[in-house]
Amino acid sequence: MFFTIPTLMTWARIVAIPLIVGVFYLPLDPQMRNLIATAMFVLFALTDWLDGYLARKLNQVSAFGAFLDPVADKFLVCASLLVLVHMGRADVFVALIIIGREIAISALREWMAQIGASRSVAVHMLGKLKTMAQMVAIPFLLYDGVVFGLLDTHVWGTVLIWIAAVLTVWSMVYYLRKALPEIRAKV
Repeated sequence: MFFTIPTLMTWARIVAIPLIVGVFYLPLDPQMRNLIATAMFVLFALTDWLDGYLARKLNQVSAFGAFLDPVADKFLVCASLLVLVHMGRADVFVALIIIGREIAISALREWMAQIGASRSVAVHMLGKLKTMAQMVAIPFLLYDGVVFGLLDTHVWGTVLIWIAAVLTVWSMVYYLRKALPEIRAKV
């Protein structure tokens, strides 16, 4: 099921990464680059919800899609964080926390699957809250301006990305604690 509509939407998130990064190298006004990158991120981030919905609605759920979907999300978030760090809009410590957690939990899930205990690290609400905080913070930081003369997206984006970092650590601890009995039994 490499070329179903939901899987193509997931592939689009991966293809979006160099496009979003590339926007910042275009000879455009900085505010225009920020706006384009923000709009692209939001559009492609919305496909995360839409591809899952369509996969279920069209009965096109596949093992490959289930594998590719979180990979695409992680690529999109990590690439965007690296751009934000490079531009001085996000702290490198936040990026290390978020990217490090993604690597650690991905490795944990792979290992737990190998030992037949993948249920112990199934997606939890904390992980979903973490993702939601990231998906709101990142476009705020990409935009890096004031909206409607009231909302300073840099300030709110910074607050939200730190909230996402806290949720990131919290969810990592949750997953590790859930996996600990299985780890102890296998070591």
